[in-house]
Amino acid sequence: MNSDASTRPNAPTAALASLKVLDLTRVLAGPWCGQLLADLGATVIKVEKPGTGDDTRAWGPPYALNPQGLPSTEAAYYLSANRGKQSLTCDIATPEGQAIIRQLVAQSDVLLENYKVGQLKKYGLDFAALSALNPKLIYCSITGFGQTGPDAGKAGYDFVTQGLSGLMSITGEAQSVEGSSPQKTGVAISDLFTGVYSAVGILAAVQQRHQTGLGQHIDMALLDVCMALTANMGTNYLATGTAPKRWGNAHANIVPYQTFECSDGHLIIACGNDGQFAKLCAVLGLPTLVQDARFATNPQRVQHRELLVPMLAAMFATRSRSDWMSPLDAAGVPCGAVNNLAEAFAHPQVQARGMQMSLQHPSAGQVQLVRNPILMRNAEAPNPTSSQIAPPLLGQHTEDILQRLGFAAADIEGLKNKGVV
Repeated sequence: MNSDASTRPNAPTAALASLKVLDLTRVLAGPWCGQLLADLGATVIKVEKPGTGDDTRAWGPPYALNPQGLPSTEAAYYLSANRGKQSLTCDIATPEGQAIIRQLVAQSDVLLENYKVGQLKKYGLDFAALSALNPKLIYCSITGFGQTGPDAGKAGYDFVTQGLSGLMSITGEAQSVEGSSPQKTGVAISDLFTGVYSAVGILAAVQQRHQTGLGQHIDMALLDVCMALTANMGTNYLATGTAPKRWGNAHANIVPYQTFECSDGHLIIACGNDGQFAKLCAVLGLPTLVQDARFATNPQRVQHRELLVPMLAAMFATRSRSDWMSPLDAAGVPCGAVNNLAEAFAHPQVQARGMQMSLQHPSAGQVQLVRNPILMRNAEAPNPTSSQIAPPLLGQHTEDILQRLGFAAADIEGLKNKGVV
């Protein structure tokens, strides 16, 4: 699976320029992993079902706008997770399709898949079969519940694993608020983090392969990742035996560390120490609170939050977010507006960091994407992230890839006619 230099800008300086990845995944967790590896310079071939491709190609609206300002056929969801890849259509349920995958595996470093446990075995594309073909292959399986355990055979979805892991039980409006309920996060966090953890596991396996010469089977589960994401809250439970409760936009152990409603929206105040609280009180015109024994230290403020927070809230409600943020920033009080995404992308710091990127797409014109957040700043080694290649059209690179494998034009046309590619 040779990299096409014409489609890999700056490949000689890219961190993972020599890594060849075969991506058999769909939707989000696996594609997110593949995109991260592509952003770091890996050659990633995305294998898609002929005719329909990745499920998320149909997950719209919204769609990217074409040069005429009209919706294209490119779903924004698909565009978010497939930058930098080549698209090969291949029906792995056919013997011919399986043969193509085996040819690519022989030349690949990594295979990504997110099929149900055991599903690829019936096609001869499981780890045991493919590692016999290529002992150096790093085979990363992404499922909802892992390769073992009583639920291994179940289909996995981000929403379900957020609930099962307890993550939703600590997310949402505070339990003291009438009518409040557990909430999922606004993005599919277990999918996204599973993609990131998978990439980390793959890179660790690459390093191990340098030492052993052998590949590895990486077993990634959305539920495992969600459990890991409970972080200090999970450890709080393990340390005490008491399940943590929801605090909404507030902190269980620090006060004030929450949102306050201003005249035009919500503002975050994050006072991590008593000095910052004193500065906050000075800006609010409430300096006497610092001398009040009930509020002088954080433990006292936590104990008396029901008295303190309403007093602070009453002051914040009298002015706009920008009216408060200027003096708070000047005083060194950690704060920030709760922005919608339009406000976030317009924020000067976000713009200065270049988090919005534009790529030329073969059918949709200039598509707007969120760049990879990794920046490397050695002036002698240019930053290799994000890929400058737009997410591919369905099957855009099929002929090129098959030609590199040695298929003649007539053979490729025959495979197309049979619906294999």
